[in-house]
Amino acid sequence: MRKLTYYVASTIDGFIATEDGSVDFFPVGGDHGPAITAQYPETLPTKVREALGVDRQNRYFDSVLMGRKTHDFGVRTGTSSPYAHLRQFVVSTTLPESPDPAVELIATDPLQKVRELKRDNGLGIWLCGGGELAQALLPEIDQIFLKLYPVVLGRGRPLFGAGMRQPDAARFRVITSRVFEDGVAFMKYSRIR
Repeated sequence: MRKLTYYVASTIDGFIATEDGSVDFFPVGGDHGPAITAQYPETLPTKVREALGVDRQNRYFDSVLMGRKTHDFGVRTGTSSPYAHLRQFVVSTTLPESPDPAVELIATDPLQKVRELKRDNGLGIWLCGGGELAQALLPEIDQIFLKLYPVVLGRGRPLFGAGMRQPDAARFRVITSRVFEDGVAFMKYSRIR
């Protein structure tokens, strides 16, 4: 069965973006980027892949799920189909129709859709963001791949949505970790079922 992986960047105080959705506070450069990108080239937006000449096949993921706010970030940067090399889904109850012919809209019950996708053959499913969607999909998240930046933001969009309430703790164990010279830690967690 395919796995749902929440692969995301976070500050050490648990924020994935500012309140207005900006991610400019994440440092660019350093040694973490090339190393992680070499392992997961499919997580680069298609335009970035093309600009960098990345032509590797998808290794780990063949599908990507995004919340509307995460997808809107791509729209603001000039693309409504940010990951054309993946099967793309946007979860939104407010969009009247798909924002692009290459993007499938999930307007109701994202948990059910993820369960269906997991039964399909293929590579993994990447939960790109955001925190509210991660909160809704937590029962189906099998892995968390966390790029942990040495930044304290103080406030913003949390890793798992604001005011998260979970009746039982979701437990994960570290399966690998690496701290890069630039201070970014890449932590991989697997769910304990």
